[in-house]
Amino acid sequence: MKTQVLQEKLLKWFTENQRDLPWRENYDPYQVWISEIMLQQTQVKTALPYFDRWMKRFPTLKSVAAADEETLLKLWEGLGYYSRVRNIQNTAKLLIEENQGRFPTDFEQLKKLPGIGPYTAAAIASIVFEKNHAVMDGNVMRVLSRLYNFEGNTRLPKNQAILQKMAEELLPHGQARNFNQAMMELGALICTTKKPDCPNCPVQKECLANQLNVQDRLPNRGPAAKKIAIQVAIGILFQDGKIFIQKRPAEGLMPGLWEFPGGRLEKDESPEMALERELHEELSVKLTKIKPFMTLKHAYTKFQVQLHCFTAEIQSGTLSIKAAQEGKWVCLEELQNYAFPAANGLIIKNLVSRLK
Repeated sequence: MKTQVLQEKLLKWFTENQRDLPWRENYDPYQVWISEIMLQQTQVKTALPYFDRWMKRFPTLKSVAAADEETLLKLWEGLGYYSRVRNIQNTAKLLIEENQGRFPTDFEQLKKLPGIGPYTAAAIASIVFEKNHAVMDGNVMRVLSRLYNFEGNTRLPKNQAILQKMAEELLPHGQARNFNQAMMELGALICTTKKPDCPNCPVQKECLANQLNVQDRLPNRGPAAKKIAIQVAIGILFQDGKIFIQKRPAEGLMPGLWEFPGGRLEKDESPEMALERELHEELSVKLTKIKPFMTLKHAYTKFQVQLHCFTAEIQSGTLSIKAAQEGKWVCLEELQNYAFPAANGLIIKNLVSRLK
């Protein structure tokens, strides 16, 4: 009876409170897929302008498959985890070449597509094709942990499997589309990470964590992995009114993005010394007129980076690219045409404001 009550209350709440989101207009598989990939590491309010720009530029699978990498990366700039956008294009090409541009409706077949794991496959199968698969994202984990007072560390696979089973048992067959979205929407709007809005929760009476007043302690995420602190020196090289940028290698961290040249500081090395060494090793040049420009801290994946940025000019040597795919001298205004890592993007904003 409790399961049925939960189902009915959540479905009713979603019907009355769901947000008006573009991918909910007709549940087109292409649009739902793109939205789910964007939302993997991003909140809805942040993803919406990206989604709108993407759909204007790439309204169909065919347009994504035919796109050049620079355009794809530039549209994705700021969302991070750039392997996702490459997998989008790989999947688009695969579906066009092998499945007449149609998405498979089967969960197992969806999981075989590049970049589509169990969560995204369940989301597409249930939300688009109304198949009975329970989704499990961070919002759903939080809702279930509080609803059932589940105290296990949700970072651990064994506990994620327990929560997945809970979600499957709670799922009302035949109503997977709305129920899965209700769970995710509840986590996003009411059962939030901090200060959950329990008085306005449709299932407050059934929530064990609320009854015990422990909702602020759940879910148990365990100790966060400590980020590795590194220091990096980079150079904004000027020559004849232009700035040098280089394209990161095709493999490794943030492949294919553009950046200012530089690298990590070695032991007992000052940022300026590191910059001179790195650019001599990577570009075969010696620098002059080195001036501090800005320092910033930026966290990504498992690193906490302190970035020391300098402006400089080439004193001697013929610029020879050794570590990057390619390099270019571009005008300040042209920087906006290239996709950069987030930290480089902050430097560019500062650069533009100072030089304009």
